[in-house]
Amino acid sequence: MSIPTHIKVPWLLLVFSLPAKSASQRVEVWRKLQRYGTLALRSSGYVLPNSATNQERMEWLATAIRTYKGQASVVQVQGFDDLSDSQLKRLFVDARSRDYQKLMHEAKKVTALAPARRSRGQRNRIRRRFVDLQDIDFFGNPLRAKLERLLAQADESETPNAGRHDKGKAGAYLNRLWMTRPRPGIDRVSSAWLIRRFIDPKARFVFDDEPETHPDAIPFDMFCPQGFGHRGEDCTFETLHKQFSIRDNKVKRVAEIIHDADLGDEKFGRVEGQGLDFVLKGWAKQGLTDDELLQRGMDLIGGLYESLA
Repeated sequence: MSIPTHIKVPWLLLVFSLPAKSASQRVEVWRKLQRYGTLALRSSGYVLPNSATNQERMEWLATAIRTYKGQASVVQVQGFDDLSDSQLKRLFVDARSRDYQKLMHEAKKVTALAPARRSRGQRNRIRRRFVDLQDIDFFGNPLRAKLERLLAQADESETPNAGRHDKGKAGAYLNRLWMTRPRPGIDRVSSAWLIRRFIDPKARFVFDDEPETHPDAIPFDMFCPQGFGHRGEDCTFETLHKQFSIRDNKVKRVAEIIHDADLGDEKFGRVEGQGLDFVLKGWAKQGLTDDELLQRGMDLIGGLYESLA
């Protein structure tokens, strides 16, 4: 009996076989199954929660298996007679717990070192792995937040004075005109979003290459010593985040995403911003005005912020 299309089928099952001589292909398939976060059943097959992304991954893997002269089927499964949905979810959570615990152990070893002895390569690898784990953390493992706090504490220990700011001066930045360069990119649109959301709700924006043309405006991300711009290894968004002591965990994550997209140094292992950057560059090629680019970009960053758990 077929299942009505309006009923959500909760699970995907991949069953396959490969020729005995296909050792290298078997290892490749196994690695992809690990990367996708599949759960291996003791009887046979590999399970994932049913989603568009997981179905696409399963279908591509099944296609690859067939090109290796193997056989593969991807099946939508309503349930398993020997495993309840709650038991399956618990198995997925347990699997991610082992992954998070292993990564936390590595992170603690790195953070135990003096800041000067910490390898950027080690930190980047841990952060990239953390991003990968979030992608396959299907049921909100509680260790995710614990590891995120550990990584945040490591960042704060490396820049102990970064968040200090004389909040008494904050009033000087209210109801102001803010200026940046024309054709705003990802650092500038995200900085504008941060300004209006957390610093100056009534901020107005103007575009120019010369700060002198608007002496009353506050420059940001401009090639001038005044205002707010890149400082040290920080992009403009990070400078504003730290200067105004914005205590919001999601803003911190956005800052990491913008940094990696703007500077391309993979400092935080965040890849999400690359797609946003491509979208902004595509809009710029469509002939949008600076104001339209800025507003669309701010909406884009607002959506990114709201999407973060």
